[in-house]
Amino acid sequence: MQKARTLFFTAPKQIEIRETTLPLLKDDKVLVETICSAISAGTEMLVYRGQFPHLADSHDAVSSDLNYPLAYGYACVGVVREIGTQVDKSLQGKLVFAFQPHTSHFILHPSSLILLPEGLSPENACFLPNMETAVNLVQDGAPILGERVLVLGQGVVGLLTASLLNEFPLDKIVTADHFELRRAASKGMNNVTAVNSNREEFQKESSAYAQGKFDLIFELSGSPSTLNDAISLTCFSGRVVIGSWYGQKRAEIDLGGTFHRSRIKLISSQVSSISPELSGRWDKARRFEVTWDALKRIKPEKWITHHFSIEDAGNAYQLLDENPQDTIQVVFEY
Repeated sequence: MQKARTLFFTAPKQIEIRETTLPLLKDDKVLVETICSAISAGTEMLVYRGQFPHLADSHDAVSSDLNYPLAYGYACVGVVREIGTQVDKSLQGKLVFAFQPHTSHFILHPSSLILLPEGLSPENACFLPNMETAVNLVQDGAPILGERVLVLGQGVVGLLTASLLNEFPLDKIVTADHFELRRAASKGMNNVTAVNSNREEFQKESSAYAQGKFDLIFELSGSPSTLNDAISLTCFSGRVVIGSWYGQKRAEIDLGGTFHRSRIKLISSQVSSISPELSGRWDKARRFEVTWDALKRIKPEKWITHHFSIEDAGNAYQLLDENPQDTIQVVFEY
């Protein structure tokens, strides 16, 4: 019988690696051995800290009815090791992606797997969910030729979003983050200006680069209070795309004079669905094609700062919890 080593969140700031026996392989399914899986720091730290809301219906399977003990994660890349008798034999040995919790082995129907494009490394493919999120954010923001754009937060999603925006003919792209490591990664992109969001002069400095205020702002910091910065830096009839999932975190938001008089649009963006304005022409399959192409161009594995074995997962989450300034992307190896 095939055994799997699976990461479980058991209580706030407590995890276990449990060995479980997988069921017998059915004729229509495949066994995948995981090569690597990426931690989605924003979402998974809410789970690690016990700050996630209990959602009966979040429109995606990985965020509905979360309760401890919980196997969580959604960025596994592996190789097909065994196939059922009814499965296409060409799948044997193929590299695949799955929205699967952190685990060494898993069994799925082939329809739940996504084949990796030729030549894309497993490490780059681990970024698929975050890149799909970035694609969705840019589509929801709909940047226009010559606009001035600000991206608040340069974690993985922020860096990927800024990378996609950098392919547009925009007038100005400014990014902001507390941490020097992430600002340095952002500065590595041509035509992008990175500022320190922890400085008292942050708003004044950002406005100077924009020659006023911004047409479009992406709030990707994970901090609800950052919405106040976004609102105050948005021009008349500008848009703020909110991609952060705040979980149970709360902050007072200033919806007074600047917001009320400026006709600022607050846009909620979440990757589990496609904007109704686009859904007549776009589906998830088409969005995945765009996402794979973006991964090939941008090659985000350069932002992997740490590799941990799955057995050492406790130290990985402790690092992200206590010293996030030292990390960008953390990946498990099996």
